[in-house]
This record gives sequence, structure tokens and C-alpha cells, in this order.
Amino acid sequence: MAAHVDPLVVGRVIGDVVDLFVPTVAMSVRFGTKDLTNGCEIKPSIAADAPAVQIAGRGDDLFTLVMTDPDAPSPSEPSMREWLHWLVVNIPGGTDPSQGEAVVPYMGPRPPVGIHRYVMVVFQQKARMTAPPALAPGAEAARVGFTTRAFADRHDLGLPVAAMYFNAQKEPANRRRNY
Repeated sequence: MAAHVDPLVVGRVIGDVVDLFVPTVAMSVRFGTKDLTNGCEIKPSIAADAPAVQIAGRGDDLFTLVMTDPDAPSPSEPSMREWLHWLVVNIPGGTDPSQGEAVVPYMGPRPPVGIHRYVMVVFQQKARMTAPPALAPGAEAARVGFTTRAFADRHDLGLPVAAMYFNAQKEPANRRRNY
């Protein structure tokens, strides 16, 4: 009988983005009608708009959601690791990111080359965060070189309580499909 290996370990999310942790909060992610499972492939055209994310927990719990691409600009040379795609703080437990404060608005996958991992990590906050001002549209420089671990350390978030990831690659312009 084969031992179960965590898909976050297989996908190198643990190691490249976060340290080993034990998930303690349920999270579900859906792009349109497609439920996300760790390591599945999502077409960038399907993920252009923010996914529906549900984070379990009690209403008085607060969570932070971070979404990054640790493979920017290419998986073989991730010199822009991590590219920040979404950052929402003060999300009440049992709700979704629309109930929190978006610090960095959602940006869908735009992999220029190769297969990229897009990682969503949830941290439980110890207290309400004073959210920094939201990122101005077009302020792409603020998205480059983000580090999930450093952010968690800076805000005393500890280890994640949930994480998921999906893969995406550039679609040929004439092959974009909406399913």
C-alpha cells in the first residue's frame, strides 16, 4: 500500500512558497463551474476573474488570503518569484474574500512561458489588521518579488491554515475556450 504524499509537497508549494504546515481550516475554490483541486490545470481565460473562495471558520475568526505565482517569469528561471496576484485581509470566517479588505486586487494568471503554479494560501490572523492602502491600478512593481513567508512574519501570522494551488500555461490566441 502506497503512502499518501501531500500534493502541496509534490507540487513544491511547501518549500518554494511556505513551510510545512498542517491544514486546520477548510477552503474551497471554484472558477465558474470548475472546483479547484491541488495541481489541476486551469486555463488563464477561465481564471480571468477572481474565483469563488469559501473559507471555513467562526464569524469572529479573521483570515488573510495570499495568491502568488512562484514561477514568474518562467519556471526554469523564477527571477520574479513570487508575483503577487491577490491579497485580501480581515476576511471573516465562514465567508469569502469579498467580505474582507482587498489590499492587492485580483489579477488572473498570465503565464508568458511554461507551466506556472498559482498558489492560494490562507493565514488565520491573531487580530484585525490595519490594511495598507490598496494597490493602485497599474502599480505592477509592487507585485514583483513578494514573499509569502516574509509577509506572514512581518504580520505575525504564523504558519498557514490552508493552501491550494493550480497550474496554468499560456493559451494560443486562437484556442481560448470558456469551459
